[in-house]
Amino acid sequence: MARHKPTSRSQDSLRRAVASAAARLMAEDGIGDYGAAKRKAARNLGIGEGEALPSNDEVADELRAYHAIFQEDEQKLRLLELRGAALEVMRFLADFRPYLTGSVLDGTAARYAEIEIDLYADSAKDVEIDLLSRNMPYDSAGTRPPGPEGPEAQLRLDWNGIPVLLSVYSRGDERRQRRNPHSGRTQARARTDAVEALLAESAP
Repeated sequence: MARHKPTSRSQDSLRRAVASAAARLMAEDGIGDYGAAKRKAARNLGIGEGEALPSNDEVADELRAYHAIFQEDEQKLRLLELRGAALEVMRFLADFRPYLTGSVLDGTAARYAEIEIDLYADSAKDVEIDLLSRNMPYDSAGTRPPGPEGPEAQLRLDWNGIPVLLSVYSRGDERRQRRNPHSGRTQARARTDAVEALLAESAP
């Protein structure tokens, strides 16, 4: 039997369903990667990965809505905790001109989110030496992300039980505006003073 091509309306309905399911997985199950959440949501709904997958922005919108409906108080407290920890890490690594980025900055951080911080150094080894000299354990995050705009290295550390991902770039890259590889939009980032202002605005 010939397979009917989905109509535009049915495609939109599928995209919303996948976005909603992916947001729920990120909020409840701790999936931090948009792509992984979308693929798992599509499989759970019996939808092929090659069709009707929403954008990251669509999932982020659904994630904000999910937080507002089901986790509003919890998420506000968690976001406050994560931003407070991020500020501590940024002050700890102030010599490397840290910027907060990712879900902790944009407010979509779910229950198990990690803090994402960009650092700028002459060499990633300088950051590693600094961490070692201050007895701060860390691990390599693995393979260097592909592409010319990728960091020199990524390091993971535990900050009082909160996972932190450090992406180390060369000092010359600080003025470069990077784009999100999924949405194509300029990636938001915030210096220490901006994070302090966010905390002041959201403090109870």
